[in-house]
Amino acid sequence: MKILILGGTKFLGRALTEAAIAQGHDVTLFHRGLHDANAFPNVRHIIGDRNNDLDLLQGREWDAVIDTSGYEPESVLAAAKQLKNQVRHYTFISTISVYEDLKKVSVNESAPVAKLTDQMDPGQKYGAKKALCELAVQQEFPNHTLVIRPGLIVGPYDVSDRFTYWPARFHRGGEVLVPLPKERKLQFIDVRDLSAWIIRLVEQEMVGTLHASGSDYTMEEVVQSCTENTQSEVICTWVPEEFLVANEVGEWMELPLWIQSDSLVGMFSLDNTKAFANGLTTRPLIEIVRDTLAWDQNRAMNAARAAGMDPAREEELLRIWSENIF
Repeated sequence: MKILILGGTKFLGRALTEAAIAQGHDVTLFHRGLHDANAFPNVRHIIGDRNNDLDLLQGREWDAVIDTSGYEPESVLAAAKQLKNQVRHYTFISTISVYEDLKKVSVNESAPVAKLTDQMDPGQKYGAKKALCELAVQQEFPNHTLVIRPGLIVGPYDVSDRFTYWPARFHRGGEVLVPLPKERKLQFIDVRDLSAWIIRLVEQEMVGTLHASGSDYTMEEVVQSCTENTQSEVICTWVPEEFLVANEVGEWMELPLWIQSDSLVGMFSLDNTKAFANGLTTRPLIEIVRDTLAWDQNRAMNAARAAGMDPAREEELLRIWSENIF
């Protein structure tokens, strides 16, 4: 197939490009050239901004487009209008953040989505805008749209560090602060599994809306895999939510994979039945941990990380905890 990817050199876009090439497809990347512009020298690159340079796509045809970089409804609508006579099938990468209520568990694809209002905080607006982006594509590609709603995407090249923190932290060794309960439910998906699956769906010209938040894990399983993947000496200190809240530990970004029990717990427990019924497969957790750490080790160790607890802050919290319990 001839596949156009809007994006294609950063994280998910990069993995999609690799998966499409592996399947023998003819790939064109349309991107701004800001993230590893030298990647994939053997595919066609069109350098431009989707908000100003859609005319660069004129006069070309593809079998399918995969839109990884659409966040504003107006921008997505413009791309869909431009491409509706140039491609047969449009895959839009959305998000589970579209849902109105992620405090509920086992949400499926039919749950109500958020409605955009001026009173929303930026995080809520992100999901509501993505929902409008979905509608924009469906408007221009009726019966030819595939919407993928991923949850937490992890693996190599994930510069968000929301999962990467844990393999890297265990590799550093020493005493590690870990949030209870051990049976905390988590969902995430390796970017390579997600991408290979999306390419298979594109090949089938699949339509509809599908979750892609991956397999179910527990915090204890993540810790075990990180421990097995390091030769460093590690001591895990499990602390309860009450301690983290009392010490104003930031959920999600300061302490990745942790959110308060009365927060958006539904984002880690969606109904993925439809995805697995349509061929989604996921690799072993230990492999995700191993490959994520291997990629992270190639980054400059003194480079700023987007998420994760500062070592001095962790040490202070561990000291406070030990003084309280002894």
